[in-house]
Amino acid sequence: MTPDQQKSIWSWAFYDWANSAFSTVVMAGFFPLFFKEFYAAGASSTDSTFYLGLINSIASVIVVMISPVLGAIADQLGRRKGLLILFASFGSISTAGLFWVEQGHWIQAACLYIAAVIGFSGGNLFYDALLTLVSPEKDLDRVSALGFALGYLGGGLLFGLNVWMTLHPEAFGLGSSSEAVRIAFILTALWWIGFTTPLMLFVHEPHPPEKKVMNIAKSSLNQLFLTLKKISLLPQTFQFLIAYWLYIDGVDSIVRMALDYGLSIGLNSKDLIRALLITQFIGFPAAILFGRIGEKIGAKHGILIALGVYILVTIFSAFMDAAWQFYLLAVVIGLVQGGVQALSRSVYARMVPPEYTAEFFGFYNMMGKFAAVLGPALIGWVAMMSGSNRIGILSLVILFAAGSYLLWQVDIRKGHQLAKAFQVE
Repeated sequence: MTPDQQKSIWSWAFYDWANSAFSTVVMAGFFPLFFKEFYAAGASSTDSTFYLGLINSIASVIVVMISPVLGAIADQLGRRKGLLILFASFGSISTAGLFWVEQGHWIQAACLYIAAVIGFSGGNLFYDALLTLVSPEKDLDRVSALGFALGYLGGGLLFGLNVWMTLHPEAFGLGSSSEAVRIAFILTALWWIGFTTPLMLFVHEPHPPEKKVMNIAKSSLNQLFLTLKKISLLPQTFQFLIAYWLYIDGVDSIVRMALDYGLSIGLNSKDLIRALLITQFIGFPAAILFGRIGEKIGAKHGILIALGVYILVTIFSAFMDAAWQFYLLAVVIGLVQGGVQALSRSVYARMVPPEYTAEFFGFYNMMGKFAAVLGPALIGWVAMMSGSNRIGILSLVILFAAGSYLLWQVDIRKGHQLAKAFQVE
């Protein structure tokens, strides 16, 4: 591998370091906590859980609607990197806006959060699509895992600083923990856009012949169906997407709703934040390890191992009632979360026709976000209807089990061969 290739890979991977600040500090960490205790102050525990689930679902629906079209436009214009920067900037500005939302104004907070999630998800679409551009085929598992590992480390470092600020605001000249959380939103925005710079400078994307944007826009309304038709011609790729849709629903639901669930069953917010921080730092070496596992035993088997752990974690979480149990779950999730994400991305990358990477990854991201429509909304609805947050969490077992079953039947080697030979008639 040449020095330029290595620079390109590390610059690409550092975008995970950049945007994981949002997924860790905001999405998984302080927004659910601050939403329940500050933005939605006065609402009951089950109502605020329902609101949070609904907010996540609305954001996901929007991403579902725009992802395939954005992917197609990026492929035809050859502007994956430019669109990534655009969406990262939009997400960063929206995140910073949370600083100015006052207590009780949960609708305003929801709108900014939804905008930030759109920026985060759109950026990820183009980031994932650049994987096959920067990485040789034989190194896909390792390079994908490197991105997630740097994401866990970078997000964890900023989150660690933010946790310190909230636990000891006086050490930073701040008046309260609430002020520290609001400052965390500003720091996350700056971190996100600042560490996108290496990708801006050192990842180079070849551009196809110029095409008129208006012509592309006119044809984009049919793009979802055209992409689905292409994927349907690749049966192994199609079945993997269905499996991924099911099991990533559970993964994303745990990421987005874990702190809300812990608060709802009476655990202390400081314990929950510390546990999430543990997950981040364990996730760094674990993601690297899973990249190696993917090379040794096959990426599919690595994902199946992780999903088996998630099933056990979900069952255990429905019955926990002590902080030490939440810490234990944080450690276990940290061992597998990055692995299932990284290996899923590299498996899919192998089964995507090279000339349609952004378009196919648009659909991949759409499936992942469509899953996030169901999970948080389901947990919130069941919690509100039953009056118990413990009951809803068990529904995730069905998603993990069904996803595992379908994944087991996917022939990745055959899917790779079909993708390489793929031609649209």
